[in-house]
Amino acid sequence: MGEPAYRRVVVKVSGEALSGEHGFGIDQPTMDRIATDLIAAKNLGCEVAVVIGGGNIFRGVEVSSRGVSRPTGDTMGMLATVMNCLAMQAALERKGQPALTLSAFVMPEICELFTRRAAHAALAAGRIILLAGGTGNPFFTTDTTAVLRAAEIGAQAVLKATNVDGVYTADPKKDKSAKRFDRLTHSQALEGGYKVMDATAFALARETSLPIIVFSIAEQGSIAAILAGSGHGTVVAG
Repeated sequence: MGEPAYRRVVVKVSGEALSGEHGFGIDQPTMDRIATDLIAAKNLGCEVAVVIGGGNIFRGVEVSSRGVSRPTGDTMGMLATVMNCLAMQAALERKGQPALTLSAFVMPEICELFTRRAAHAALAAGRIILLAGGTGNPFFTTDTTAVLRAAEIGAQAVLKATNVDGVYTADPKKDKSAKRFDRLTHSQALEGGYKVMDATAFALARETSLPIIVFSIAEQGSIAAILAGSGHGTVVAG
């Protein structure tokens, strides 16, 4: 593969992606495969930060619908992202790749607090950083976290890893006539109401002029392929 299209990126991985075919928890072979993909992306010469959702362990919105307050439910979901990031850090380190979890919450016995200075230092030292704890505030998704952290650390793009190979006019698993976009503007993504990312994330990406590349994480090497320009996905930019 050639030179990467971006020198610093935030990769957004859903928590559900870590569960493989089980639908809950962490499937270790899947975790190891994604860790290998992240290392391959870094080996292209790209600095890599990762935001992982917590839906494989806990979804705050779902528990809130059963009587728990939304702020409490969201906080529990953000703590689930810490667990996923620690698990990914361990997977990366087993493969010889230095990694560091930085959390929006103060928990010094477990991981370091996220600051821009800590993030820049870790990336400069050759580490892959795992950005845990969401934004640290309820009512914001990890999609929004990915765009926010990308803007904060000066990333050049957000790579949104999903279970489909881009943004479609409808859910391609339910509607066989759904058409995939090669490219969209942030405004078109917002106006179209496409569910691949939430509206707040798209709006913030538009405000900060950050491109979002939506692609499938299902195949080995997909992250590096996107960076090298040979991958298949939808670019949301401009």
